[in-house]
Amino acid sequence: MSISCMRPGVDFKTFPDPVEDLQTPADAGTQTVVVGGGCFWCTEGVFEIAPGVSDVVSGYAGGTPETANYRAVCEGDTGHAEVIRVTYDPAKTRYGKLLKLFFSIAHDPTTLNRQGADTGTQYRSAIFYANEDEKRVAAAYIRQLNESGVFTRPIVTTLEPLVKFYEAEEYHQDFVQQNPMHPYIMSQALPKVKKAKEASAV
Repeated sequence: MSISCMRPGVDFKTFPDPVEDLQTPADAGTQTVVVGGGCFWCTEGVFEIAPGVSDVVSGYAGGTPETANYRAVCEGDTGHAEVIRVTYDPAKTRYGKLLKLFFSIAHDPTTLNRQGADTGTQYRSAIFYANEDEKRVAAAYIRQLNESGVFTRPIVTTLEPLVKFYEAEEYHQDFVQQNPMHPYIMSQALPKVKKAKEASAV
């Protein structure tokens, strides 16, 4: 990992809620969403404490099985992005609420193929949609945020079909929880986790 995955400061309390959202019945059972926002250590740490989220797994999406490993993905030419798969209960949270967390705290959606000093297409901002409804809601929210002017630059998040999610190596899983004293985690992930904790109380 490189030096930084920080994002511009925005206030979660005043950050726009999505006007459109998935109409998932509360009794539909657990759902998943796959997003990429730079270093998956940072995004995983943020979503692991989100209300209604039961599981977060770091992994890769956007490439082929042969190169779905950390060493290959770090080269930046496999097509993969570092992503997380978030499992949530639609009775306790919504797809739109998770997208709000993704755009407002988890990463900077306005920097192309980079988060801070982490550069390359593997660090791109991306939402890997499982169906057309997810794509529609995500696209509508991006338009809404761009029109709101909440960011000073346009959002560059890509919307890509989720063909396959590849789970990352075991040592990447729960990295923030397992390595709270790691210098990168202390300087980059924990400030975001703190903001996520504050947001969960809103």
